[in-house]
Amino acid sequence: MRSHLLNDLTAEHYRRSVTEGVERVAARLATTERPFTGVTVDALAPRVERIDLDRPLHDTTAALDELEEIYLRDAVYFHHPRYLAHLNCPVVIPAVLGEAVLSAVNSSLDTWDQSAGGTLIERRLIDWTTARIGLGPAADGVFTSGGTQSNLQALLLAREESKPGRAAWEEGASLASLRILASEVSHFSVKKSAKLLGLGQDAVIPVPVDQDKRMRTVALAHELERCRQDGLTPMAVVATAGTTDFGSIDPLPEIAELCARYGVWLHVDAAYGCGLLASVRHRDRLAGIERADSVTVDYHKSFFQPVSSSAVLVRDAATLRHATYHAEYLNPRRMVEERIPNQVDKSLQTTRRFDALKLWLTLRTMGADGIGELFDEVCDLAREGWRLLAADPRFDVVVEPALSTLVFRYIPAAVTGPDRIDRANLYARKALFASGDAVVAGTKVGGRHFLKFTLLNPETTAADIAAVLDLIAGHAEQYLGESLDRAS
Repeated sequence: MRSHLLNDLTAEHYRRSVTEGVERVAARLATTERPFTGVTVDALAPRVERIDLDRPLHDTTAALDELEEIYLRDAVYFHHPRYLAHLNCPVVIPAVLGEAVLSAVNSSLDTWDQSAGGTLIERRLIDWTTARIGLGPAADGVFTSGGTQSNLQALLLAREESKPGRAAWEEGASLASLRILASEVSHFSVKKSAKLLGLGQDAVIPVPVDQDKRMRTVALAHELERCRQDGLTPMAVVATAGTTDFGSIDPLPEIAELCARYGVWLHVDAAYGCGLLASVRHRDRLAGIERADSVTVDYHKSFFQPVSSSAVLVRDAATLRHATYHAEYLNPRRMVEERIPNQVDKSLQTTRRFDALKLWLTLRTMGADGIGELFDEVCDLAREGWRLLAADPRFDVVVEPALSTLVFRYIPAAVTGPDRIDRANLYARKALFASGDAVVAGTKVGGRHFLKFTLLNPETTAADIAAVLDLIAGHAEQYLGESLDRAS
């Protein structure tokens, strides 16, 4: 079995195997006509379950043939222009090349003696990103697995920097008085982080949003003052630059002013909106982000990188010490004095992939402007889509997009009850997915079911959007017609 170990003796085997795999994927990409085949769980699960993992095929070609049957043929392909569902982007080729390199070399970014140049590349990219944000000369950060981990680490730092947080660590005091303020449409990971950080169920205070789904600063000021009067400690305010459902960007300058006035840590969740950091035309939409104490960025959303590629950035590098633990076998304290750069000193993870390489090769091949142009294209496309929806009497669209998300629902011409409209929209989404012709997402607004386009593919056109809207309307009308027939 040593013939399968990647080393100097098996380099040719590696080249042949990887080339065959790449050719399979390339052929599939070139011939994919729909984003999804419509396969069901009941149809696909038996194919996977009947494979005996204790009886290997002993042949790469046979294994790839099998993979075609259980995965490649029925995968959901984000590169297709009618995949319009979640925050999944088509990926750029330089990043895919980086993925191949980092997987083969298999560096681990926890310590210098496992990564060498990989550590320096990651650190350089962190510096590049903090400079783009404008966090200042003392800024730092580290790559993470995604926005959820980045938000968790940022809020850990905020907790430890708060007076009750320090007291709890040093004296065993209670954390019950700590509060996190975030908009009512912020990412669910804020509440999850609060739970993981040992805070109470009421620790996250939802701040109302305006008609554009942006945090209302008057409401934020009210909640901050209420915390003060009630003897509670606002541990952090989480502002969102690109909410998952609406792509809305909170008023960052005003929120930063309030955080400065009340002495509260400001975290900006820019997992989605970070693509504006590379934008030539829309960078001003992130004005105020430079005043954050910490920022989440997801390169695997709006920088067109493969999963996973994310980072948490901080204004003050010293705050990262709250994630630092020293192990004699890995990163003993003496290494700090010897100025050996161990990234595990900053990270919640120990073993960690060299995901930074993907972004590095992207920037060295395409440049930041190249990334920014792609993100600008999808933002412009969303504006076109909004105009289509606003002019179409069949649909109700919620907000004008700040990024590349559209939330809407089908409204039938004939008067019908809101529950039937909900069911018609749910049916349309499921029927569309089952057909494989397009993939769209869904959410709730005001307790009602809506549909969602998340536009992250520059190859998607206004004609694609119009065609998918027709498909949605057709499925919804079919449902309403059939339900009337059943009722009669």
